[in-house]
Amino acid sequence: MEAIKLGYRQFDTASIYGSEQALGEAIAEALKLGLINSRDELFITSKLWLSDNHPDLVIPALCKSLQ
Repeated sequence: MEAIKLGYRQFDTASIYGSEQALGEAIAEALKLGLINSRDELFITSKLWLSDNHPDLVIPALCKSLQ
C-alpha cells in the first residue's frame, strides 16, 4: 500500500515469494481509496515457479496466482 501511495506502478511477485495476496489486498484498498482509478494503471509481473512447471500443475498454479 505504501508503495502505491509513493507512486510505484510496477510490481514483481511470485507465489513462492508469498507476496501475491498482500499485493492483491493493497490494490483493492488503493482502488477503494481512489489512489488508482483502475487496475490498468499497474504493471504486475508474476512467475510460474519451476516446481509448478509440469503440465498437470500449470493451470492450478496460474489460477492460484490470479486469485
